[in-house]
Amino acid sequence: MSKITRRGFVKTAALAPLALSSLNDMAQVSVPADRAGTSDRFDIVVAGAGHNSMIAAAYLVKAGYRVILLEGRPTVGGDVKTAQFTLLGFKHDTCSTAHNSIQENPMMRNNEIDLREYGLEYVYPDPVYHLPFADGTYITQWRDLDRTCAELAKFSKKDAAAYRRMYAEYESVASTLGAVTFSPIGFGKSLNDRLADHPRGKLWQRLLAMSCWQIIRSNFEDDHCRSFMMGCPLPVQPVIDPMTGRAAYSIFPQQRNSRPVPKGGSGALTAALARYIEAHGGVILTNKPVAKLIIENGRCAGVECVDGASYRADKAVLSTIHIKHLVDMAPHDLWGQDFLDGVETWQAEVQMFVVNYATTEPPTYAVSGGVITPANSALMARPECALRVAYDFARSVVNLDEPPVAIHCPTSADPTRAPAGMHTIKVVGWQPYELKEGPEHWDVIKKQVADTYLNYIRRFSPNLTADKILAEMIQSPLDLERMNPHNWHGSCHAGAQSPAQSGALRPMAGWAQYRMPIPGLYQTGACTYPGGSVTGAPGRNAAVVMLKDFGTSIEQVVNKTPDKKT
Repeated sequence: MSKITRRGFVKTAALAPLALSSLNDMAQVSVPADRAGTSDRFDIVVAGAGHNSMIAAAYLVKAGYRVILLEGRPTVGGDVKTAQFTLLGFKHDTCSTAHNSIQENPMMRNNEIDLREYGLEYVYPDPVYHLPFADGTYITQWRDLDRTCAELAKFSKKDAAAYRRMYAEYESVASTLGAVTFSPIGFGKSLNDRLADHPRGKLWQRLLAMSCWQIIRSNFEDDHCRSFMMGCPLPVQPVIDPMTGRAAYSIFPQQRNSRPVPKGGSGALTAALARYIEAHGGVILTNKPVAKLIIENGRCAGVECVDGASYRADKAVLSTIHIKHLVDMAPHDLWGQDFLDGVETWQAEVQMFVVNYATTEPPTYAVSGGVITPANSALMARPECALRVAYDFARSVVNLDEPPVAIHCPTSADPTRAPAGMHTIKVVGWQPYELKEGPEHWDVIKKQVADTYLNYIRRFSPNLTADKILAEMIQSPLDLERMNPHNWHGSCHAGAQSPAQSGALRPMAGWAQYRMPIPGLYQTGACTYPGGSVTGAPGRNAAVVMLKDFGTSIEQVVNKTPDKKT
């Protein structure tokens, strides 16, 4: 159960009914069953309508295939949607907010699927990110590189130079890393082969194998600057883990592109995808949870929903159901022991604890010459606060002693998300799903945890007094799993992106090319390479593989006569 507090009045409500009753108009993509027509046969049946499966479906309908998407919840979008969690007119992102990485997806970068024609518009906040400290100092990231470097130079000219140098180093390899991210495993050169052609490729092989903390500690001398480098965004893997080195450079894409947010809410992306799919003959049905896979002659031939309705696929079924649940939808002997072993050993990630607020003011921080109201801010008192996360998760305990906190106020950049003069604020902390007392203990302590976070934030943004907060919605890691079954054990990225669950091992060795052990069944979503976050890479990559298997290619599909909006 998730708590909704309104001016001191506390109401306990089940999360799913709330989402059903209060989604904003932009996210309400719900197609009645009769839209499916008289036939239950399609070329491709898609089980689940998260952003990755919708991206794959967009390419498939663009190619001319008859596609149906079956979404178990009242609205499409998975973790990429927007709802009125608190009060009428306040649009809160249910999970993802910033859409950094998808900007490099060829779907967006090359306009392969023109979602602007279907209502998608991005806003680019500036300042990008602000980090205040208890001693009254602060560092602000601006879109202007010189201005950002000047912020670090307040503490260390050496660190400012390191920031500028690392930014240039990252820019020199960004296209190489992107080419691998947006290509299926085994399609084209591997990352090591691509780096072999890079002037400093051997160095990058070493950097990517190192931990995030090793790189930041080696390059920065001042703890303020070190905290800044780790504060936004905090990786879903502990920063001391090996092969988290790329996370040390995660601040640089937002130096170039800001932290883009869709105008009107994160769900504007999936709403635009839904319009595109429907305009190209696709069908979307909501409230259609899939119960099992239909297997005929050893092949996946369709799906059966909880309500008994069945949908047949002449060519393939594409799933975005979490692999922990997917294996129970067909006889276990069909999966093969290696796949089942991979599912059994699947591990959760560093989970989030989230509080959404409806307020009359944004977070306001004191700076030289006045105040600042950024769309993105964070609290990282010392680098050790990030290092401690791994220890706390290993002990299954909640630690609220100067916890790392991300604070998002998208209304500072996009006022369309709230009534005039009002704001939405999302506070994100990192706390373990597995508590010593069991996950259900979150229902007992989450209000206390949320209040502790808010009181900590008030030390830096004292304007957020009780009278400025109109309502709140608390989501523990357990609530995040209740909201979306794909958030297994509270993992909004489906699971850890550790060395054991990355690259050719995601979801497991031998099955990283989106083809599943059961013929005719494909998989996309955060369980597949390259993992979670709003990249759209698993979706586009799955489409690449499927189109190849169908005898065509994504290049042929995207280079055909441009789409016409219908």
